[in-house]
Amino acid sequence: MHFSAHGPEPPPGARIRYDELASTIRARQPACGSTTVVAVDGPSGSGKSDLADRLAKRLDAQVLRVDELVAGWHGLAAMPPVVARDLLAPLATGEVAAVRSWNWVDDRPGELVDVRPGPFLVLDGCGSGSRVIRPYLGLLVWIDAPEGVRRARAMARDGDVYEPWWDVWAAQERHLFATEQTMAAADVRLRSG
Repeated sequence: MHFSAHGPEPPPGARIRYDELASTIRARQPACGSTTVVAVDGPSGSGKSDLADRLAKRLDAQVLRVDELVAGWHGLAAMPPVVARDLLAPLATGEVAAVRSWNWVDDRPGELVDVRPGPFLVLDGCGSGSRVIRPYLGLLVWIDAPEGVRRARAMARDGDVYEPWWDVWAAQERHLFATEQTMAAADVRLRSG
């Protein structure tokens, strides 16, 4: 795996060695009660979900997509404190957490999602590596890709809904990442595309 710990970006085209990354995660001490929480953060379309899913498979972990907790197209900055308070704080004390999802189709609050303590939990999404969440993390992974690649992936995945909101969302991401210094805080930095 080409990754750096607070060093330069990995070279473009570097291959991710998922088994090696999973071993690194297994070696980490849990910081959220008995649960080792891994955050996979980065801008939209960078490959977060694919990475999170592959790691979760190797770790037999649950994946929580934090974008499902963002309250609409203008709510990105409000999500990290909710994740810390409603998800991670209860897990840290061994309780089942209940977090409110967002119904993106109807643009309103959705169902409660229960998350049980377990050995591993992978948080997938922009904002999952924010400062308020970091005390609970065993590992923070930052993944990025060139903007053209990211946009093409995002449009292929969610273009009908996402296209009119790309610029609004991207501006929120840039602001959040600058404020939170997420990439600088990452334990592992990856580049896809």
